[in-house]
Amino acid sequence: MTRTNDEEYDFLFKIVLIGDSGVGKTNILKKFINNEFQLESKPTIGVEFATKTIQQSGKSVKCQIWDTAGQERYRAITNAYYRGAVGAFICYDVTRDVTFRNTEKWLTELKEHADGNIVIIMIGNKIDAVDQRTVRTDEASNFCEQQKIGFIETSALDGTNIDVAFNKIVSNIFNTIGSKIVKKVVQVESEHVVLSEPKTTKTQSKKSSDGCC
Repeated sequence: MTRTNDEEYDFLFKIVLIGDSGVGKTNILKKFINNEFQLESKPTIGVEFATKTIQQSGKSVKCQIWDTAGQERYRAITNAYYRGAVGAFICYDVTRDVTFRNTEKWLTELKEHADGNIVIIMIGNKIDAVDQRTVRTDEASNFCEQQKIGFIETSALDGTNIDVAFNKIVSNIFNTIGSKIVKKVVQVESEHVVLSEPKTTKTQSKKSSDGCC
């Protein structure tokens, strides 16, 4: 259930979306937040973020979701945004094997820069493109099992498993680090915690247009 911005929430979870450019990160975010999908959109530049409040275990959880650029030249920008994250989606495109192979690099980077208790789920996106699939489900599932991280396949185009993925990561965060989370009951309107687009700095590039993936 989505709540309006003037309502309270119990927990604030920062969740990051990482992975190669073009795998569908931005459309995963857009589908979850606004049930939107853009067939033609430019790659995200720098960092884009959005929030949505959902109900989990009888609590209101405000998900603060960061969509980090996948291009190699922006990797230094995204590193700073691992700080404070309690959940991460590592995304790949099931129709592009190279994006799956690169998830190991993203996982290594995540473990180097994020908190040791961060909950990680790998997303194989674009399962609607059945005829173009090159990454087998069992191959990805076995890899995730070896790495002891979660796994799910999605389609940002038709919405398959998008909400399921976010509810799953929030549930896993509760199960993993729930006892360590500081409770937050904040009146959003009075505290002005609604996010706006960040200012451009040397380590952060402002999103120039609606981005994809």
